[in-house]
Amino acid sequence: MYLIASPEAGLFGLFLSSFLAATLLPGGSELVLVALLMAHPGQTSAALLLATLGNTLGGLTTYGMGRLIPRKVGAGPSQADARPPVGGSESGLRAWGAMKVGAGGTAQFTGRHAAMLRRWGPVLLLLSWAPVIGDALCAAAGWLRLPLLPCLLWMAAGKGARYALLAWLTL
Repeated sequence: MYLIASPEAGLFGLFLSSFLAATLLPGGSELVLVALLMAHPGQTSAALLLATLGNTLGGLTTYGMGRLIPRKVGAGPSQADARPPVGGSESGLRAWGAMKVGAGGTAQFTGRHAAMLRRWGPVLLLLSWAPVIGDALCAAAGWLRLPLLPCLLWMAAGKGARYALLAWLTL
C-alpha cells in the first residue's frame, strides 16, 4: 500500500497524467497535482517540474502530429504538401496562394499575414494549457510549421505558469 501512495509513485503518476492530458486524449492533470501536493507538500518543486515537463512533452507530441498532416493547396496532386516559403518575398507568398480552411472558405496569405504568423505564432502557445483550444493550438503550430524551439519555450512557459498558479492556490 505504501508503494501506491509514495511520493515517487505520485510523481510518476503526475508526469504520466500531465503527458496524456496534453495529447489529444481526454483527461486532466490538475487534480493529480493538487492531490499530490496535499499529500506530499515537500514535493512541490519536483511536482511542478515533472508536471510541466510531461505536459510540454505531450504538447510537443501534438505539435508533431500536426506536422504530419499534409498541407493541401489547390486541387492538383503535385501540391499535396506545399508549404509557404520561409523568408520569401511578398510576391512569392502571394504566389503560394490560398490555404483551404473550410468546406467553402479559404484564407488568403499575404506577406503581412505570413510575417504575423512567424512573429506572433509561437507566442500564442502560452495558451496551450487552456481546455479545448490548447491541443488545437499545438496541432496548428505543427501544421503551420512554426519553428520548434520558440514553440517549445512558449508552450513550457504557459504550462509551467498554470501549474505554478495551481500549486500556489493549493498550498
